[in-house]
Amino acid sequence: MKLGAFSISLSVKDIKASKVFYETLGFSVFGGDLEQNYLIMKNESSIVGLFQGMFENNMLTFNPGWDQEAKTLKTFDDVRDIQKHLKSKNIKLENEADDTTSGPASFVVLDPDGNVILVDQHL
Repeated sequence: MKLGAFSISLSVKDIKASKVFYETLGFSVFGGDLEQNYLIMKNESSIVGLFQGMFENNMLTFNPGWDQEAKTLKTFDDVRDIQKHLKSKNIKLENEADDTTSGPASFVVLDPDGNVILVDQHL
């Protein structure tokens, strides 16, 4: 199964303070919009998303269809196919992508310890 680009999405209290902190660790802004309270920061192949006021808990995030540079992959597993596979293995989904659609979609699943995993396809 190809899950695409990996990042951690952090729910932060003060996005400006978090931006400065991660810049000190060698990260630079790769995407997002500070005025909309989210930034994607990158240090080599490591990606950290900073999100203020958008969700409650930190999440592991996978983006089918993207590499670590957010460039489109020639081949990838569609989010709905990944979802179908997980459901066939009796994995409970917290929310689901509409399997009658194509293109951008996402679903959320929890690992056995309650860690949130977002599978978010942008194409």
